[in-house]
Amino acid sequence: MYTPASIKKRIRQALRIDRAMLLVWKASPGWTLLSVVFTVIQGVIPLAALYIIKLLVDTVTSALASDTPESFFQRVVYLVVAAAAVAILQSAVRILGGYVAEAQGAVVTDYVASRLHDKSISLDLAYYENPEYYDTLHRAQREGPYRPTKIVNGLTRVLQNTVSLAAMVGLLLMFHWAVGLLLFVSTLPGIFAQIINARRQYDWQKKRTHEERQANYLSSILSVDTFAKEIRLFDLGGYFSRFYNSLRTLLRGEKLALSRKKGAADFFSEAFAALVLMGCLLLIALRTLQGAITIGDMVMYYQAFQRGVGYLKELLASVASLYEDNMFVTYFFEFLDTENEIRDPDTPLPVPHHFDSGIAVNNVSFSYPGERSAVLDDVSLTIAPGEVVALVGANGAGKSTLVKLLCRLYDPQSGSISLDGESLDRYRIKDLRRQISVVFQDFARYFLTVRENIHLGDIHIPSDSSAIEQAAVKANADDFIARLPRGYDTPLGRWFRDGEEISIGEWQKIVLARAFLRDARFIILDEPTSSLDIHTEYHLYQKFRELIEGRSALLISHRFSTVRMADSEEIGGNWGQTRMALV
Repeated sequence: MYTPASIKKRIRQALRIDRAMLLVWKASPGWTLLSVVFTVIQGVIPLAALYIIKLLVDTVTSALASDTPESFFQRVVYLVVAAAAVAILQSAVRILGGYVAEAQGAVVTDYVASRLHDKSISLDLAYYENPEYYDTLHRAQREGPYRPTKIVNGLTRVLQNTVSLAAMVGLLLMFHWAVGLLLFVSTLPGIFAQIINARRQYDWQKKRTHEERQANYLSSILSVDTFAKEIRLFDLGGYFSRFYNSLRTLLRGEKLALSRKKGAADFFSEAFAALVLMGCLLLIALRTLQGAITIGDMVMYYQAFQRGVGYLKELLASVASLYEDNMFVTYFFEFLDTENEIRDPDTPLPVPHHFDSGIAVNNVSFSYPGERSAVLDDVSLTIAPGEVVALVGANGAGKSTLVKLLCRLYDPQSGSISLDGESLDRYRIKDLRRQISVVFQDFARYFLTVRENIHLGDIHIPSDSSAIEQAAVKANADDFIARLPRGYDTPLGRWFRDGEEISIGEWQKIVLARAFLRDARFIILDEPTSSLDIHTEYHLYQKFRELIEGRSALLISHRFSTVRMADSEEIGGNWGQTRMALV
């Protein structure tokens, strides 16, 4: 049943072809123009080749019936040379067209991947904590890089086959009007079979995206270093292999069932087309025996019908493929059309480089999307300029969630968070985050060089800046960096050539150096010493006030030892305004 909403949705989906064409044009305008030119040429050449064959057959037939067949030799040579020239031209155009198509596909694939990456990094963090987002992203990553190019290539094939088909149909109509009609009838079962199969494939893929992602995840468990130790220690290889194989068996079985249905439909449609073709051949042969047409005409008309069937099948197959691609490309544009909840204000305020009143969390409550219980409930907190606040509490108390709110990765459902008396949503997001430096509990490890890892803390400064080494000294990371084979130019991790593996504590020092490099007015350290050795932890305790250089800081931990960096009486230091908050 068609409703206004369903009709509107179908119209929107139909317009995806326009969007795909525009996407391909933006990615590679020059290659796209060349592709169209070669397509038109390839569409016209077959008619010339067919007509030359007809002339050649008629010339040879006339020569055989003549008393002086040698007089026809020169004409035969000319026709053979012409046929060879057309064949060479066709081959050259086909090869050049294939190169153009490959170049266009490579450019568009990279462009689409870039669009996917740009969209991925611009989306709210909430999407990365939602399984439906990963389903959408998985489909977009799988279909996006090649479907737009496939649509444009399909349209160029439609153009090429239309030009060739029009020539063949015009030729066949000169023979008999019914032959042209039979040409279309012979291909109808095939086109219906392809459309039905495309719909089945689309529905199956949407249904099984979750299982395919799960199988990919299990495959990564069995093959990447993150899980290697526990897989061997707890003898989990067989367990995960069986889990993976059960999913692949399910997916493979359903895909093969679809393939069997497709194969059966293709067989019956091909058989029907072959019967129609033989019927037309019989009619053409009969007209030749009656003397209505020459042998050359018979060859030409038969080949015209045979090729016409091929062109029409390719034309209708291209249309069916466009129908399929149009459905699948919706995954890509569905991802691109995803909208953020966290947005910049229309008229953003400038973010202060020096805080006057600091940060205030006022009666904030928050729960993650899809969860009923609140992670934070009516929480209030203030952090004055230059003040160090330690937030200590049990795991799951909402400490890391508060960090996400302070960085405006989420907005609270109720209450407010303000900077110098202005709500965080009054500032441009990038400008706000430039003033925040964070060490997350689940910090990222980039398999780059040491220098590049620290430089990520502030990519706006030169990569050879001495501030990078200074930040490493502040984090007490310079000693172990000096022992690495290439110092600051040593690649970290074992994924790439000459990489060095370092301990989790050494990684935490790198991440601390990254945080200290950033010229931010507010530093957040989430479990900053959880993996550090006692010496480095003591170094951090003793010099923390010096390290943050008067900036505001929030220390998050579930251990009371961390409070010593905020409570001056615990270690006998004098750090000015310090407080401790318990959750």
